[in-house]
Amino acid sequence: MSEATVDALVLGAGAAGMMCAIHAAARGGRVLIIDHARKPGEKIRISGGGRCNFTNLNTTPQNFISGNPHFAKSALKRYTQHDFTDLVRLHGIAFHEKTLGQLFCDGSATEIIDMLLAEMAQVGVELRLQTSVNSVTKSDIGFDVELSTQDQSTLVSCRNFVVACGGKSIPKMGATGFGYRIAEQFGLAVTETRAALVPLTFSETMLAGFKPLAGVSADAVVSCGKTSFAEALLFTHRGLSGPAILQISSYWRETMPVLVDLLPGRDVFAELKAMRKSRGRKAIATVLGEFVPNRLAAYICEQTCVAGNLADLPDKALVAISAAIRQWQVYPVGTEGYRTAEVTLGGVDTDALSSRSMQARDVPGLYFIGEVVDVTGWLGGYNFQWAWSSGWAAGTAIAESGWD
Repeated sequence: MSEATVDALVLGAGAAGMMCAIHAAARGGRVLIIDHARKPGEKIRISGGGRCNFTNLNTTPQNFISGNPHFAKSALKRYTQHDFTDLVRLHGIAFHEKTLGQLFCDGSATEIIDMLLAEMAQVGVELRLQTSVNSVTKSDIGFDVELSTQDQSTLVSCRNFVVACGGKSIPKMGATGFGYRIAEQFGLAVTETRAALVPLTFSETMLAGFKPLAGVSADAVVSCGKTSFAEALLFTHRGLSGPAILQISSYWRETMPVLVDLLPGRDVFAELKAMRKSRGRKAIATVLGEFVPNRLAAYICEQTCVAGNLADLPDKALVAISAAIRQWQVYPVGTEGYRTAEVTLGGVDTDALSSRSMQARDVPGLYFIGEVVDVTGWLGGYNFQWAWSSGWAAGTAIAESGWD
């Protein structure tokens, strides 16, 4: 087995890990970053439909879920969405704003990966791919980490060890709970984890009704408990998806209802009642097609058992239609799980970490950043911003600690 010594070893060449490595090496330290994948930044590559929703202009701590809602404040304040956008501009990457402050590359997500690789090369970061961790143990100088490739094992000694290997989402890309196991090995608590930003699934009975609606989308306000999101929802063969559903999935728990308002702010009953004069001879399903997509209109009429011409319907029928549109309550039975989840909810307990440096309070030199930490952002570039901010915080802290 060969041996090597570095100042910092970063596990995970994703968004958080590469950002951390860049700033950890900024003052001359030797930094090694490893990943088991064949290429770095795999989640970056597939994000945003291949264009990478790399941050959100509206990022605030309120856009994140955590056991400690204050934990993310320091990192987000010290390295902001504007700081990262400046870096993107510096590298000449063209981008645009879509809805709700979301920033996307005009070209390809690989431009962001290439930018990070260029930044790492500039400060001398060493990148090793298709490399796995066999073991991590505490040593006199910090940590001994046994690495393995297809044909070689290496024992790396480092003063700082950064865990940036993500959570459990999208296992087909190699995602595992390895980062959580490292945390537990060194005595750090890990909160309950579950799939987040993920489509919701329903009973077979409910799905039978949804089947004709597959592919239909509509703008809506979707609520669970006290939390609401106003975005699009999408009917699928497996249940409900779309931005509004993905957002609310992070707040939904088993047995909880999800409330859907398909026409927020509108008095559907009053509008239908007023239309009796001008549309009275039209079928109610046809009239509803002026409010929502036709297939959805037919579904609502079927579910409320309302049929016939608008003029012939009593007020109570219109009230039922209005309630089905404005207060549609559904009961998911689950989610599609980590297979399609964009992120993992929960993770390394923030009480065990410094919010300024991401360093474990009781294990000097051990850092956790990005998705592996119990900080989960909304859909729309927020999780990437957490990766940039937490990676910057840890990397800067390591560089400022100096090299002995």
